[in-house]
Amino acid sequence: MKVTSIKPLSPSAGSAYLPPLFSEMVQAGFPSPAQDHIEKQLDLNEHLVRHPVATFYVRVQGDSMIDAGIKSGDILIVDRSLEPANNQIIVAVLDGEFTVKRFRRRAGKIVLEPANDAYPSITVTPESGFQVWGVVTFIIHKAL
Repeated sequence: MKVTSIKPLSPSAGSAYLPPLFSEMVQAGFPSPAQDHIEKQLDLNEHLVRHPVATFYVRVQGDSMIDAGIKSGDILIVDRSLEPANNQIIVAVLDGEFTVKRFRRRAGKIVLEPANDAYPSITVTPESGFQVWGVVTFIIHKAL
């Protein structure tokens, strides 16, 4: 799965439009009477970005992470300030190419695992040009 359109997020980058956040919850079971109480305006950066200076958005291309819920065209929110832990999804550069994979440590080696059986795992060797660019913290994709 390739990563395209890397867009850094700067602390001054704000939303031009802040949609309202309703104070009432939406029922996923039986519907409840509609109430139109607006709690406040919603800035998604407040909820999705913990470290603004170290966070960027990136659009993905391909299907190697489909079983992890990452589809082609999705936008990932990536935090560069976090150290990757075992089993986390990361954005990395491998031999000059950006990629999204699950980070694993096995027997002292780093293995990049896809979330699609059609793709092989990649063992990072000392000869590999490898750098972690950040840990994926959120995935944004269209609803069906």
